[in-house]
Amino acid sequence: MIQLADAIGYFALLLNLYSMSARGEKRLRIISLVANCIYILYGLLIDAWPITIGCTIAVFLHAYRLYKMKTTVYGTNSIG
Repeated sequence: MIQLADAIGYFALLLNLYSMSARGEKRLRIISLVANCIYILYGLLIDAWPITIGCTIAVFLHAYRLYKMKTTVYGTNSIG
């Protein structure tokens, strides 16, 4: 029988793979951000610090890019 930690890891994997088929950068980043949050939980459950640290960095990168997409006016490169 599959264990809970493995099920969480497989779910994160499926979400991450699904994000790659998403149309548009915003949708891809949102789904990837959620998948990486689940990977963080998975990494903590199996005591795998490389997964936890890497996915934490990925969450911050996705969140930053989503923030920049929201604050950037389309058609310009306004900074402020």
